[in-house]
Amino acid sequence: MNLDQTVLAFAGCVVLTSLTLGWLVSPYWLLLTAFAGLNMIQASFTGFCPAAIVFRKLGVKSGNAFS
Repeated sequence: MNLDQTVLAFAGCVVLTSLTLGWLVSPYWLLLTAFAGLNMIQASFTGFCPAAIVFRKLGVKSGNAFS
Protein backbone atom coordinates (compact mmCIF):
# COMPACT_ATOMS: atom_id res chain seq x y z
CA MET A 1 0.00 0.00 0.00
CA ASN A 2 1.22 3.49 -0.74
CA LEU A 3 0.80 6.55 1.48
CA ASP A 4 -2.50 7.64 -0.08
CA GLN A 5 -4.12 4.25 0.41
CA THR A 6 -2.79 4.00 3.96
CA VAL A 7 -4.21 7.40 4.94
CA LEU A 8 -7.61 6.58 3.44
CA ALA A 9 -7.69 3.18 5.17
CA PHE A 10 -6.75 4.80 8.49
CA ALA A 11 -9.45 7.47 8.11
CA GLY A 12 -12.02 4.79 7.33
CA CYS A 13 -11.01 2.80 10.41
CA VAL A 14 -11.25 5.92 12.60
CA VAL A 15 -14.74 6.69 11.28
CA LEU A 16 -16.01 3.13 11.70
CA THR A 17 -14.48 2.81 15.17
CA SER A 18 -15.97 6.13 16.22
CA LEU A 19 -19.41 5.17 14.93
CA THR A 20 -19.27 1.85 16.77
CA LEU A 21 -18.17 3.50 20.02
CA GLY A 22 -20.85 6.16 19.56
CA TRP A 23 -23.48 3.48 19.26
CA LEU A 24 -22.24 1.21 22.06
CA VAL A 25 -20.62 3.57 24.58
CA SER A 26 -21.49 7.24 24.25
CA PRO A 27 -22.72 9.61 21.53
CA TYR A 28 -19.77 11.87 22.34
CA TRP A 29 -17.58 9.47 20.31
CA LEU A 30 -19.30 10.86 17.21
CA LEU A 31 -17.17 13.98 17.70
CA LEU A 32 -14.22 11.87 16.56
CA THR A 33 -16.09 11.14 13.33
CA ALA A 34 -16.67 14.87 12.86
CA PHE A 35 -12.98 15.57 13.51
CA ALA A 36 -11.91 12.94 10.96
CA GLY A 37 -14.29 14.39 8.37
CA LEU A 38 -13.09 17.95 8.95
CA ASN A 39 -9.48 16.80 8.74
CA MET A 40 -10.15 15.08 5.40
CA ILE A 41 -11.79 18.25 4.03
CA GLN A 42 -8.92 20.50 5.10
CA ALA A 43 -6.36 18.02 3.72
CA SER A 44 -8.11 18.07 0.35
CA PHE A 45 -7.67 21.85 0.16
CA THR A 46 -4.27 22.30 1.79
CA GLY A 47 -2.49 19.00 1.16
CA PHE A 48 -1.44 18.94 4.84
CA CYS A 49 -2.32 15.72 6.64
CA PRO A 50 -0.82 14.84 10.03
CA ALA A 51 -1.51 11.14 9.48
CA ALA A 52 0.46 11.24 6.22
CA ILE A 53 3.44 12.72 8.06
CA VAL A 54 3.33 9.96 10.68
CA PHE A 55 2.95 7.17 8.11
CA ARG A 56 5.78 8.62 6.00
CA LYS A 57 8.06 8.56 9.06
CA LEU A 58 7.03 4.94 9.61
CA GLY A 59 8.38 4.12 6.15
CA VAL A 60 5.24 3.90 4.01
CA LYS A 61 6.17 4.58 0.39
CA SER A 62 4.97 7.85 -1.09
CA GLY A 63 1.83 8.23 -3.16
CA ASN A 64 0.46 10.97 -5.38
CA ALA A 65 -1.76 12.99 -3.03
CA PHE A 66 0.56 13.61 -0.07
CA SER A 67 4.08 14.49 -1.12
